Amino acid sequence: MTREDDFRLARERMVDEQLRGRDITDRRVLDVVRSVPRHFFVPADVVRVAYSDAPLAIGFRQTISQPYIVALMSQLLALRGEETVLEVGTGSGYQAAVLAGLAAQVYSLERIPELAAAARRRLQELGIDNVDVRLGDGSAGLPEHAPYGGILVAAAAPRTPKPLMDQLADGGRLVVPVGSIDGQVLERWTRRGEAFDCDRAAPVCFVPLVGEHGWRADLRPVEEG
Repeated sequence: MTREDDFRLARERMVDEQLRGRDITDRRVLDVVRSVPRHFFVPADVVRVAYSDAPLAIGFRQTISQPYIVALMSQLLALRGEETVLEVGTGSGYQAAVLAGLAAQVYSLERIPELAAAARRRLQELGIDNVDVRLGDGSAGLPEHAPYGGILVAAAAPRTPKPLMDQLADGGRLVVPVGSIDGQVLERWTRRGEAFDCDRAAPVCFVPLVGEHGWRADLRPVEEG
């Protein structure tokens, strides 16, 4: 058995035990997560635990999210396949790779140049050509390609950033962790014309969303109003 066979079996166990064994029921999400090689998106020193039920450090004080959380956030978007999606916080590129299998086009914003460059390289090497990684302040979104059928924020915000809500298409969904530095609740906002419905899904703990509509560099919430 080759090392790739070992990774494939580990990925199958991850899907069966960590995702299907909980509340991930969207077959498209399960199939895409089963197909994306998570070990390709983690540093070499943690490859052996790439399919563990935990987030992993990727450098620059950032992490690749726990597989269950990646799947849960993807499922909450309820994508059908024809949407244009915005991801905030590219990180390693793993979540973007999952979204690429669920949407027509993904724009992903990352504020750390080294992470953005590495994510572009990984996605290119895997032949994923419907993800456009941009460098910028994710809390402000990417208005030139709005409106988005889904927006996924992979960093913790002190409040839901208004620019992201404004860039959401009618009927689209915004999934974002909102709360303090120490812990947040995963929120899903659905746009209904000029109104928004909010559901709260699960307690989570993400790295902070640093930017004009998130946290300041000194980790204090940006004052808006």
